[in-house]
Amino acid sequence: MSLFRSSAAALSLLAALPPASAQSAPITQRASGPFEITIIPAGAPDKEGRTATARMALDKRYTGALAASGKGTMLTAVSDTKGSAAYVAIERVSGTLAGRKGSFVLQHAGTMRGGTSQAAITIVPDSGTEELSGIGGSVVLTVVDGQHFYALDYTLGN
Repeated sequence: MSLFRSSAAALSLLAALPPASAQSAPITQRASGPFEITIIPAGAPDKEGRTATARMALDKRYTGALAASGKGTMLTAVSDTKGSAAYVAIERVSGTLAGRKGSFVLQHAGTMRGGTSQAAITIVPDSGTEELSGIGGSVVLTVVDGQHFYALDYTLGN
């Protein structure tokens, strides 16, 4: 009977504790604003069959809550079918985010089919430095009337 009472007491103590996710869940924040991008071809495209592949250098300037520069490399595959393409890229972003100084790395993967595009852009785990150490999250890029915008949803949990 005493084992039963001990187990029941332990279970009631555990039930009183908040779930682990409620104890340490980092708060997701959003930074957004415009950015400028320069894409520089790194050599001539390589065309084989219906698809051309190429490597490009990326140079970005972010403004708003993210005041930073982005430098990266992008690989592309563009089909001769209008509106069909894909890209991958790695980009290091350095500057300040909501007043915190540091850098982090973004991993990009995107496709376009029939002019409809989708992309996944995520912060590489454990890539944050200085005051951005422990950063995680994702980015959505949009283009409105030729102007580029970012929306970065991030956490700074360590």
